[in-house]
Amino acid sequence: MAELDIEGLHAQYGAARILTDLALRVEPGEVVALLGRNGAGKSTTLKSIVGLVRPSAGIVRFRGTEIQSLATHAIARLGLGYVPEERRIFTGLTVAENLEVGRQPPRADAPVWDEATLFRLFPNLGEMRDRPAGRMSGGEQQMLTIARTLMGNPRMILLDEPSEGLAPVIVDQMAEAIAAFRRQGLTVLLSEQNTRFAARVAERAYIVEKGRIRYEGTMAGLAADETIRRTYLTV
Repeated sequence: MAELDIEGLHAQYGAARILTDLALRVEPGEVVALLGRNGAGKSTTLKSIVGLVRPSAGIVRFRGTEIQSLATHAIARLGLGYVPEERRIFTGLTVAENLEVGRQPPRADAPVWDEATLFRLFPNLGEMRDRPAGRMSGGEQQMLTIARTLMGNPRMILLDEPSEGLAPVIVDQMAEAIAAFRRQGLTVLLSEQNTRFAARVAERAYIVEKGRIRYEGTMAGLAADETIRRTYLTV
């Protein structure tokens, strides 16, 4: 059984059609990248999965359960974590307090995360445990957003542009963290414009362009296909 299975997904904002007949599948324990140019439909895909955008048609299954009509909080309770591009942290709370907000009981068949484990994964956060989140850099806030989501002990996590706007040293730490997720058995779907970063962390990729899937295959296969990269990824 797939961890995430999407069939015939359509989504729109008002009269503007964003996703058309989109389909993708993520197996348990995989790290899969959703690639595409800015505005291709990557973020809308993730938001449609977690109920922040209501699909107009199609089926979204998480671990065999149809979730396309569920509210976002109900989807989260099933163990599907979501890290938005906007880094929605509580700026007036400390790092430790932000993590506590995300705490949920352990789940069957899911990695268990706690503060100590996350501070080993993100040493920067451990060094500023009592610092207000509003006094952190953008990269540190991104780490905190991911760590807070992991405190919910999800079975799968969606990452929206996790490397965007980050300093190279933070990008390296982010890649190491995603590798650790894989070792722990956490399933990951990440949207990315940075193909080089995606190649470091993902096994397979989908390319979305104008709301449709244009490529499905391995990262190695994508690296070898200059025509696909030039057609759908070159800016």
